[in-house]
Amino acid sequence: MGGPTHYSSDFLTDKSAKIFVAGHGGLVGSAIVRKLQSLGLTNLVLRSHSELDLTRQSDVESFFAAEKPQYVILAAAKVGGIHANNTYPADFIAINLQIQTNVIDSSFRHGAKKLLFLGSSCIYPKLAPQPIPENALLTGPLEPTNEWYAVAKISGIKMCQAYRIQYNWDAISGMPTNLYGPNDNFHPENSHVLPALMRRFHEAKVSKAKEVVVWGTGSPLREFLHVDDLADAVVFLMDKYSGLEHLNVGSGKEVAIKELAELVKEVVGFEGELVWDTSKPDGTPRKLMDSSKLLGLGWTPKISLKDGLVDTYKWYVENVVKQ
Repeated sequence: MGGPTHYSSDFLTDKSAKIFVAGHGGLVGSAIVRKLQSLGLTNLVLRSHSELDLTRQSDVESFFAAEKPQYVILAAAKVGGIHANNTYPADFIAINLQIQTNVIDSSFRHGAKKLLFLGSSCIYPKLAPQPIPENALLTGPLEPTNEWYAVAKISGIKMCQAYRIQYNWDAISGMPTNLYGPNDNFHPENSHVLPALMRRFHEAKVSKAKEVVVWGTGSPLREFLHVDDLADAVVFLMDKYSGLEHLNVGSGKEVAIKELAELVKEVVGFEGELVWDTSKPDGTPRKLMDSSKLLGLGWTPKISLKDGLVDTYKWYVENVVKQ
């Protein structure tokens, strides 16, 4: 597989082009919709889960036959943290495979010009070299806690590559690092580390608790990207990239979970103690993506972790707490 292909499309210039954003209600999809609208790309086709179940092949076929979008951004997925992946492995592999297969195939069959498939950094081996380059894919065993989701996402990358090889169709893949921001899932059990921490600290602050107990040792290193930066990268990829290889999308900066927890604690304003439950699992020891290929094409992230956390907490208070 060669290096990234830099080209220019009419994605940004054709303001009337019909764009289907699958998963527009979620963390990623909602940010992409905000970004597209801010650029004057307003001919967006959006369907809620109740309007269109992407796991149902016949429904997806009918939708594409009727709407015929020119561009497709596939941000719909069944997602969750370690607890959710351990509890619902069948859901994580089956639902994601169904969504991807239906949307990718129908997009091609009904004449979409281009499709962008979004995956996750968990596609890489547990012991991948750090920072993780794109070519680390399929070089070793996956992290067992989320292998069901990872296998589905790897299949999506390979499906895009296969359709490019067999049909010369412009299907590309982007693999974001850990994301956060407005519209994140703040569920007490099924959320990722950052929103889970934010909720725990907020609830502790409100109840005037003495301490907050967090799983693990706090030593794992993680990279975080604000979802508005990802949306910016999605537009960049749709406009500027056409290649066989998936591209990593990350901030290039890593933070220890312990440091992250302290930062969230500070942003939320919790003044009690932070206690680590070392009997609980840590997950992957270090996960930093090598996003140099995307950066080499001219894209850069713009939102610092501190600024992003302040923005996210403001959204959480206004939209989750007040409901």
